[in-house]
Amino acid sequence: MRYSEQFMEHIEYAFAAFCRIVLRNAALNAYRDFRQKKKREVSLDYLMSKTSFEPFTTDNYFEQYKPTTFVVKGQKVTVVSERLADALSKLSEQRRTVLLMYFFLGYTDTEVGKEYGRSRSTANYWKLSALKNLRKELEKTNYEE
Repeated sequence: MRYSEQFMEHIEYAFAAFCRIVLRNAALNAYRDFRQKKKREVSLDYLMSKTSFEPFTTDNYFEQYKPTTFVVKGQKVTVVSERLADALSKLSEQRRTVLLMYFFLGYTDTEVGKEYGRSRSTANYWKLSALKNLRKELEKTNYEE
């Protein structure tokens, strides 16, 4: 069925009018929401003048746990967990470095292999072997506790 040009034009005008009404109502709703929010908001300056203390906090997370820092390729890696730090310190230097490079510094097996002049598969073997040893060390500390 074909519609006449006049009818198609009427449809376009009606749709445009509908869109204008929808946009107008959406704008009114947004302005009303902004006005309501503004009524409930309190100025930060007002709050600062009414408080008798400094509005800040300090984090004492590292005070209760003594973090251990390892230096890998000139970068400091901080390990917060005492169990993990003890288990890592019991590994050989090379295995510990491989694990820290992979898990903390984001190196890939290929990049770790290039650091040591070895292949990717050798670096992957070192990583898996170090993880196995690390799990054994962590299990030992589990049983001792």
